[in-house]
Amino acid sequence: MSNKEISRRSFLRNTAAAVAGVAAIPATARAAETAAQGVAQQAAAAVKLPDHTVRGRKLNIACIGCGGKGSSDVFGVASENIVALCDVDFTRGWGPFMRFANAPRYKDYRKMLNDMGDQIDAVTVSTPDHTHFPAAMMAVEMGKHCFVQKPLTHTIWEARELANAAKRNNVATQMGNQGHAHNGTRLIYEWINSGMVGGVKEVHLWTNRPIWLQNCTLPKKGMKCPEKLDWNLWLGTGPVTPYHSGIHPFSWRGFWEFGCGALGDMGCHIMDAAFWSLHLAKRKLQYVVAEESDAADSRVTPNSSVITYQFDAYKDSNVEMPPLTMKWYDGGKMPPVPADLDTKLQDNGQLYIGEKANILGDTYAGTVRIVPEAKMKQIGKPPEMVERVKDDHYQEWIRACKGEGPPAGSNFIDHSGPLTEVVSLGNLAIRVGKGKQVDWDSETMTSPNCPEANQYVRHPFRLF
Repeated sequence: MSNKEISRRSFLRNTAAAVAGVAAIPATARAAETAAQGVAQQAAAAVKLPDHTVRGRKLNIACIGCGGKGSSDVFGVASENIVALCDVDFTRGWGPFMRFANAPRYKDYRKMLNDMGDQIDAVTVSTPDHTHFPAAMMAVEMGKHCFVQKPLTHTIWEARELANAAKRNNVATQMGNQGHAHNGTRLIYEWINSGMVGGVKEVHLWTNRPIWLQNCTLPKKGMKCPEKLDWNLWLGTGPVTPYHSGIHPFSWRGFWEFGCGALGDMGCHIMDAAFWSLHLAKRKLQYVVAEESDAADSRVTPNSSVITYQFDAYKDSNVEMPPLTMKWYDGGKMPPVPADLDTKLQDNGQLYIGEKANILGDTYAGTVRIVPEAKMKQIGKPPEMVERVKDDHYQEWIRACKGEGPPAGSNFIDHSGPLTEVVSLGNLAIRVGKGKQVDWDSETMTSPNCPEANQYVRHPFRLF
């Protein structure tokens, strides 16, 4: 038996296990297993290749998703070699196609990864949410370093499986929540973990999203599909749905089959500093509840919501923190304003209520400060506890891929996978229904008190 055949069988076994979920998955999700295994089998023609040695040379990067946010991700890694471009809509991908005219163009990421094989070191994934997992999982199981836009995945189960795959394959990873590389995120961490603002018992996070159509039913009657768009490939593992301009290219976030709503769009940005600074990956999440939500039915995301997360206290050898209530607001909902706040809240932001002082930050922690100003002057800058990123999150990831730096800060294993799970739990609470408390068992990814929540931990995959 050839080494190539062994590699193919290994890839099939590993990917099938990852996508189908052979361990500890909710019983309500078992109906999805057959289709999920089929998705893995479709990818199995790819051969898992030996690790590339990239130190001292440019990476060969293939980009999945070139329109919209994908274009900025392609250009963000353009310091390296762009060796292949993939987008289901060649009209939307035109900008990168023109700039990198010598790179082969594909509509199907599976064909691109199979065709290009050992010519690819790393992959970016900048697609609608429902395609993040299948595209990234295929790349990771082939041993490719991987950058994926936020939210990392479409569901809680996918985030867990993708993080496990990244660890198993020893690849460098990064999620596209650029604020994690900002100095402001580090200042928030240092103000909190140095004890300068005292114990933080409340965090309030808010966004003006959605700025696209939400809370409306999926179109039942389709429209004529644009000539250069492959709609079946756009749907990917999602359910068969007629093409409609109310879905692609901009409003897919409003439908659970394809997107994750306002929370999925902005949560991995605005929640990021709180998740890291308050050690939420290491705390027990007691429960999550959607206090407000106006979703019209179970298939659509709401125009607005207010979500409460309750975490246990935290203690390690360096810091002790009280129990935490974290609240999320979207669609124009806003947090209560502290009496001593001396500035107007922006449309998107984060507010930390400390025992000694409060911290106010913007969407990406590009600007952060102690409030009120008198407290800022009194407390001053914190001691530097975390190393700074000297450029941006793209270059941070590229250095990690080349072995020229530590793992990227928002890598799948340590940060963005667990962060995406918490973000996704807010959406799970929305789908369960307003006012229903969902207790959470992270180990089994199930709710002990709300069994109807378990159906939203993962979803079926369609063969395409």
